[in-house]
Amino acid sequence: MSVQNPLRLLTLAGKSLLTDETLSVSAVEHLPIELFPPLFMEAFCGRRRKTLKALVQAWPFVRLPLGGLMQTPHLGTLQAVLDGLDILLTQKDQPRRCKLRVLDLRNTGQDFWRMWSGSSVHVSSSSSMALGAEDTLRTQQPLAPFEVFIELHLKERSMGGFLTYLMRWVEERKASIHLCCKKLRIISFSMDNIMKVLSMVQLDCIQEVYVDRTWHLSTLAMFAPLLGQMTNLQRLLISHIHMPDSEEQEEEHVVKITSQFLRLSLVSQLVINCHLSFQYLVPLFLPRCLMTPLDNLEITHCLLTDSDLTHLSQSPNISHLRGLDLSGVTMTYSSTELLPALLEKIASTLQELYLEQCGIRDSHLEAILPALSHCIQLTCFSLCGNLLSMAIMEKLLQHTSGLPSLSQELYPVPQEGFSSDRILQPGRLAQCRTELLEILKHLRHPRTIWISLTPCPHCGFKLETHLLELSLRI
Repeated sequence: MSVQNPLRLLTLAGKSLLTDETLSVSAVEHLPIELFPPLFMEAFCGRRRKTLKALVQAWPFVRLPLGGLMQTPHLGTLQAVLDGLDILLTQKDQPRRCKLRVLDLRNTGQDFWRMWSGSSVHVSSSSSMALGAEDTLRTQQPLAPFEVFIELHLKERSMGGFLTYLMRWVEERKASIHLCCKKLRIISFSMDNIMKVLSMVQLDCIQEVYVDRTWHLSTLAMFAPLLGQMTNLQRLLISHIHMPDSEEQEEEHVVKITSQFLRLSLVSQLVINCHLSFQYLVPLFLPRCLMTPLDNLEITHCLLTDSDLTHLSQSPNISHLRGLDLSGVTMTYSSTELLPALLEKIASTLQELYLEQCGIRDSHLEAILPALSHCIQLTCFSLCGNLLSMAIMEKLLQHTSGLPSLSQELYPVPQEGFSSDRILQPGRLAQCRTELLEILKHLRHPRTIWISLTPCPHCGFKLETHLLELSLRI
């Protein structure tokens, strides 16, 4: 032990107590509150199951953030904690000192353990145990079901011993346990297993859903009734959707999905990466009765027609958008007025705009420049992956120079930097770099822009006009 970093007395006391587990179990009822967290950590690291079980039964705090201690889930530790909870749940009268109402298995609570282990500034027990409004409500309702919080990442190999044991334990105690999940991620899981797991979860607790796998529309239709019960859902991400071959089936699925989605009045962030025409997305994901305007809309890698742009710009749910991402959307519209109309509608609130790899040409960009110059809150704008000339780039830089908050600009290499068969020419690229710098100097507005072959800024070169400095990044 280092003289400069001696162990705290509480830590020494915990280590001493755990040398005799029988003594530590019998002493739990008489321990000062300050000794519970460090003793729990010592018992957890040493896998002293009897001590853990006893500590849970007398835990003097509302929440036990067990997930903050588990780098890798350990079944034996979980079993010890749940065994202690079982005793609490079967007792008619809760032990005098025990206030435990929430078991948190998420990767949170590290601040709690650091504070009580002495690795951060110590605060008094009264201030450190100040309860949030949610916890205060629970202490006022001692008969409410016990809550277990977990983040679910559903993939086939995730149904190991830890999760399987927990699900079986919850299923056997559904009357007295609420399994709560705020973030649900579906990666590679069969629909039967999804249904089974979510049948044990309080669906109205879920706030974020990520589907990171390819689903057919029929699969989404099967999932829709569960989605409709997630009444507090705020963020929805669906990575890929494929349409059925039959138009009759397609219409049936759309109706089923839409009827459930209409219940989701709180969704404010919608991310759809799909392989279908955008015309199906409006009735599916932008119903007119959504009560909360979307903050962020990401719809990528699909076909966008005149009709689609019209529907999107007329949707009441996008009038307060702060983020819009249409990257990878192939724009086939014939009218150059449609995209500007969309931008005008959201100009007063828009902060981030991504139009990467959209097939935008000079005429499309020139049409949106007046609307773009009205986006006074815009902070980030990317056009990477589009084919633009130096002339339109100059107009773009002129229109965006008056945007006070714009701090991140990502643009493609002008087409003059390529040969006729789209091969990048180093000499032409250097000339483009020089011309762009001259344009920025002429505008007399200090700024930094990235010119890139890809959406990644670190793959291109950086032009700075602050103090007329120029730097190059490869």
